[in-house]
Order: sequence, then structure tokens, then C-alpha cells
Amino acid sequence: MQFGILRRIDPIVLAVLACIVALLLVGSIYSSNFLSPDYLLQQLQVASFLGIIASGLMLIILLGQIDLSIPWVVSIGGMMSTTAGGWGQMGIALAIPIGIACGLCVGLVNGVGVAYLRVPSMIFTLGTNVLAQGLMIVHTSGYAPQDRATSAMHLIAVGRTIFGIPNALWIWGLVGFILIILLTRTVFGRRVYAIGNRESAVYLSGVDTRRVILTCFAISGSCSALSGVLLAGYSTHAYQAMGDPYLLPAIAAVVLGGTRILGGRGTFLGTVAGVILITLLQSILSVMQMPEAGRQVIYGVVIIAMLLLYGRERVEQ
Repeated sequence: MQFGILRRIDPIVLAVLACIVALLLVGSIYSSNFLSPDYLLQQLQVASFLGIIASGLMLIILLGQIDLSIPWVVSIGGMMSTTAGGWGQMGIALAIPIGIACGLCVGLVNGVGVAYLRVPSMIFTLGTNVLAQGLMIVHTSGYAPQDRATSAMHLIAVGRTIFGIPNALWIWGLVGFILIILLTRTVFGRRVYAIGNRESAVYLSGVDTRRVILTCFAISGSCSALSGVLLAGYSTHAYQAMGDPYLLPAIAAVVLGGTRILGGRGTFLGTVAGVILITLLQSILSVMQMPEAGRQVIYGVVIIAMLLLYGRERVEQ
């Protein structure tokens, strides 16, 4: 029975899980606390911020697209939620929804540009990222007018309300549950995979592929902004470029987890495994005092290697 379950799991995901075990063993060599429950829960809490971003990005990559606006959508989510927190009691109550709504709006803009204007996603989302950066600098004059996170933001980011498990981890779990239902139990999910394999065939079958693409970009923008809200709550304040460290790790986590970067194949379990692997790798590199430049080189090598692997696989098919 157990071997049957293993056979149903993507071999790439099994390889990633094996790498996670190896990293845990390596980490325990550098630090005796690396395998302690408290430290592992802390790592999962940190992983949840990246995991929420990667959850939305996975939808985009399944389509065969890419979203390079993530850095400043994360920043928008954090900065606009803290800004709203300075508007009085009503602003405090609406701070989290406002931050997510701003990310949703950016995602809709990306979706319109890619789905309806047919601009390549790499170009359009990169332009959106720069536009979002400029608008935030103009709006905030270089800083958030109210840079302190609200108590609710702090609670959902660092609190442990249920069973001592970080609230951020519960939120990632909820996002993942919704995503799994969408991808495995709905017509929408089947269309996402089909578009990633061959969009023209899906369009000729009568499906409005533009609406599916628009929806995926909207979800990705909302997830990135939600992560920005959590990050602002975690650090108790928002700041410019707070999302910059998350673009390459998010892409690396998705493709490491077995999602074909050219679209059409991937599982949420693989994305979760990729996120945990990247988080543990970051932790070990931090313990080893690896400079940020070295970390970025590692992420870049991972992405290029997986692109070559999946790209060759698609050609051979």
C-alpha cells in the first residue's frame, strides 16, 4: 500500500523530499538546534511567506507564463495595508483587505495585458513591476506614511492561536487547500493544465482561455499582496523593496517542485516541497554566512538547470 502511494507521487517530488532530509541532516551538523521542534516550526513560519507567493505563481507557470511583478506587488500589499492602518479605526479594520485588494488590481492589470492585449508575460509583468514601484514611491514619498503594522497584521503573522502552530502556516494551508480544490476538482483547474500544454487547442475547443489567464494572474497578485501583508506584520513595519528577495526563490521553489516551467504539469505538493527545500537551503546558507550574492547565484543556477531539463523534455515529446 505504501509503495503504491509512492508510485503515484512524481519522482521529482520524491527527489526533492530526499533533498529536504539531506539538508536537515547537514543543518544538524552546523547547529544542534536545527532539528528541534521549535526551530522547525520557525522555519515553516518563514516558509509560509514564500509559500503563499509560490502558490499563486504556480498557477502562472502552469499556464506557461511568468509573473515578474511579484517584488513590488509584495511591497504594495505590505505598504498599503500599513498605510490604511493610519486612517483611524475604519482603516485599521480594512487594512488587510485593502492590501490584498491592491495586489488583486495589479494582477488584473497583468491578466488584461497578457490575456487580452497578448503582450508576452515576461515583458508586461516586468513593466508592471516598474510601474508599481514608481507609483508607490510617488504615493508614499519614499516611505509608508504609517509604517507600523496593525495588531491584526502582527497577530496573523507571528501569533500561534491554534495548537501552538504559527497562524501564517494556517493561512498558507488555507491558500493551498483552495488551490488544490481549484486544480483537482474543478473545470477551471483542468483548463489551466490544458492551456499550459497547448492554448490554441483549448481555444479552438470553445474555452475562453483569456478569462482563465486573467483569473490566474488575479490570484497570483492577491497571493503576493497577502504575503506582503504577513511580512509587514512579521517585521511590524513595511518598507520599500520588501519583496525583492522573493522573486527568484519563488520561481526556484515552483520549478524545483516539479512544475514544468513551460507549463502543463505540476502539483501543489511539489510546490510545498520546493518551498521547504528553498527555506532550509536559505537557513543553512545563512548559518554558513553565505553572502546574498552567492545565494542569488545558487537560485539562478537552479532555475537554469530546471529550465534546461524541462525544455528538453518538451522537445523530446
